[in-house]
Order: sequence, then C-alpha cells, then structure tokens
Amino acid sequence: MLQEKLQEVFNEPGCSTNQAKSEKERKKGCSKALKPGAAAGGCAYDGAMIALQPIADAAHLVHGPIACLGNSWDNRGTKSSGAQLYRTGFTTDMSELDIIHGGEKKLYKAIKEVIQQYDPPAVFVYQTCVPAMIGDDVEAVCKFAAKKLGKPVIPVMAPGFVGSKNLGNKLAGETLLDHVIGTVEPEHTTPTDICIVGEYNLAGELWLVKPLLEEIGIRLLSCISGDGRYNEVAMAHRARLTMVVCSQALVNVGRKMQERWGIPYFEGSFYGVSDMSDTLRTMTRMLVERGADTAIIDRAESVIAREESRVWRRLEPYKPRFEGKRVLLFTGGVKSWSMVSALEGAGLTIVGTSTKKSTTEDKDRIKKMKGEEFHQWDDLKPKDIYKMLRESEADILMSGGRSQFIALKAKVPWLDLNQERHTAFAGYDGIVNLCEEIDKTLSNPIWRQVRLPAPWDTKSGEV
Repeated sequence: MLQEKLQEVFNEPGCSTNQAKSEKERKKGCSKALKPGAAAGGCAYDGAMIALQPIADAAHLVHGPIACLGNSWDNRGTKSSGAQLYRTGFTTDMSELDIIHGGEKKLYKAIKEVIQQYDPPAVFVYQTCVPAMIGDDVEAVCKFAAKKLGKPVIPVMAPGFVGSKNLGNKLAGETLLDHVIGTVEPEHTTPTDICIVGEYNLAGELWLVKPLLEEIGIRLLSCISGDGRYNEVAMAHRARLTMVVCSQALVNVGRKMQERWGIPYFEGSFYGVSDMSDTLRTMTRMLVERGADTAIIDRAESVIAREESRVWRRLEPYKPRFEGKRVLLFTGGVKSWSMVSALEGAGLTIVGTSTKKSTTEDKDRIKKMKGEEFHQWDDLKPKDIYKMLRESEADILMSGGRSQFIALKAKVPWLDLNQERHTAFAGYDGIVNLCEEIDKTLSNPIWRQVRLPAPWDTKSGEV
C-alpha cells in the first residue's frame, strides 16, 4: 500500500516539476534508492508531522523510538488560538524488546491511554522507520482502535526512509484526503467559504491575514493546518475555493479536492505587499465566479487601498536605512520568490536566492521579476555561502536555522525565516515586522564588535 501511494504521489499531475520530466525520467526518479544524506533537511516522517501537527485539538502519537519525537513542546512556531494538545508529545517509546516481539500491542495501549486521558476528537498515529522495517501493521491497529474506542484513529504512513521532508508533506496531504476531509458536514455554509492549504500559522501569521478576510466578507471554513481543528479540516470539502500556499508540498490536496468536490484552487502568497494584494484580488474574483456577491470585490479593493497606503507610510523610514544593503536569501518554495518581492519593496537589494525546494513556477516568477541574469541556486553549498559572506557580497543572510552558523563564522548578520521564528512576516503588518527585524539585526552593535581584532592581536591590547 505504501509503495502504491508513493508512486501516486511521485506522479502528481499538478506538480510542474514532475510533468516537465519524460515518462522514463519519472519512472527512474520514483524507483531509484535515496542517496545517503538525502533526508538531512528532514525526513518524510518529519514532513508529515510538520504538516499535521498544527491541528491543535488532535493528539499526535509517534510510533517509534523516543528519539523520533524527543520534546515536541514548541519545537515549531505554529500557534493556536485555543486548544494546546498538539504541543504535547505522545510516543510509544519502542525499545529493543518491542523490536524483537513487535510493537502493535504497545501501540494500541498507547492509543487507548491517550483517548481515555485527553479525549481528543481524533488521534494521528505516525509510522516511523523502525516499526515499518519490523512489519508492525499500523493501519490495522488504528482501524481496530477506532472501532473499539469510538474515535477516529488516523494512520500516517510516512516512515522517514521513504524520502525527504517535502515527500512527507505530500503523504500527510494524502492521509487527510483518505481519512479526514469529507467525514464531517458543517452546520451551515456560505458562498464565500474558502479553504487555505499549506498555511501553518507560524508565529501567528494567519492571525494577521484572517481579520482582513473577515472584513472583506470571506469566511475561512478550514485551514490546513495552521490553528486548525480536526472537525474544521474534516469539513474542508464544503469550501467554495481553495488557496494553496506552497504548491510543491501540498498541491495534491488542492488538485484532488477539485477532482472530488469540484472546488477550484489557485496558488497564492501572503508575503509582501503586492503579493498579498494580488492574493486578495484573485480570491474575491474566483469567489464571484463561483456565485458570491460582486460586492466583495469592491470591499477587497477598499481594504487593499487602505492597507497599502498605511504599509507604505510605515515602511518609508526604513528605506534610507536600507539603501545599498544587500540580502542573500537561502530558503526555498514560495518564500524564494515572495520574499524577493517583499524585501525589494522595502528598499533592499537581493543578490540571489536559493530555489532548492521551489517549483518551476516559483523559478519563473523570479525570472519575471528579476530577469534571466538574477542568481538562482538549486544547491548552494555551505562553503560557497561562507565565501560570499566573507567577501562582503551580502550584508545579511536570511535563511533557516541550519545556516545560521555559516553567518556567525563569517561575522555577518543573520535573520531566521524558518518555522522556529517568533515574529510573523505575513500580510501587510508582517512586512513591517520583517523590516523592523532586519533593521534591528543590521544595526546591532555586536557585529561591529566581533569584527574588531581580538585584544591579544593588537599592540598593547588597544583597539
């Protein structure tokens, strides 16, 4: 079953990267073994956990050794407006004896204990490498537990060895499509109900966007999965429109929702002023095409005009401070192009961006914005990043946490763009937050100090 699902996910019609390959290349890419270190940026289990854990009222149980989970409390910056159960780590903590005798009984006992003690609306059970290799039938245990205990128990079949974090995102989407979406009916629906896919409410970013949607008259029926609730995700099939935030990771969800329930989808971004405005315009236009009142277009334009005027006024003081400042972006996916637009709007110069996890459409957007000569790197090595920073080709590195030590070694300011951050960068207010964080990072006096020679390297200890 897992092999069939992998083949289906790999052959995703909605993925432009996959469709650009020949039939021979697609088969070769799906069947060849992973290279050692391919999951260094996160394995498939990690990707599945990232995509599903923000469903805040559900219990997330990891079936595997303790090291697969560790401490889940605030290990990501996703926020919840209510339920906090998602922050608690549940694991079966498989031991050597469980590997010898099998862990199925231990898994059922753990599911039963979680349901009896916490009474969640559902339990997600994550298969990891060890139970997959010893042959634990996680799906059968979950099916039996659901029938016996009267709660949805959902198997997430994404053991780490099958692929990278990005593949895990897709498998998590397949899990929702197979077991969750379509299982609950909403009490009422409206012509402006939407579903957002791939938004994880990092640092509360969704909360900067949701009030604007409500003001326009758009109802967020379901978010997969930021600040999510199990029942809200389960009723996503009644939305009138789907917005996919990161196409490469969860485009399969948007495509299959369109195939099964006739819900059109589009790819959008909440990062940057122009992209935020374009997203609101696309959203309202498509809702009107689906039968919504045309008045929402006028309300959207009114909100856009007000927010753009306000945000440009708030960004004005940063422009002289950012003049001549160069940024190296080492990220991927939707951020590879949306952040370019956002940062340039604030007066910064982008020297290049990585596109390792970006789709063909992402790369085309960058070329359209910056031209063919703009630097895009599919795989920029740490030594090359270090060389660029040491040779002063960039004044600040903006990336995920794994790259921060390169910047520290080069004695160059670094700003976190990844899920561990504590500041929201989405929406109109988010771009102001981003500029404030960049300004504070660039002007921090520590960078001037660390670049000075050490006292023992100067004469008489004077600097």
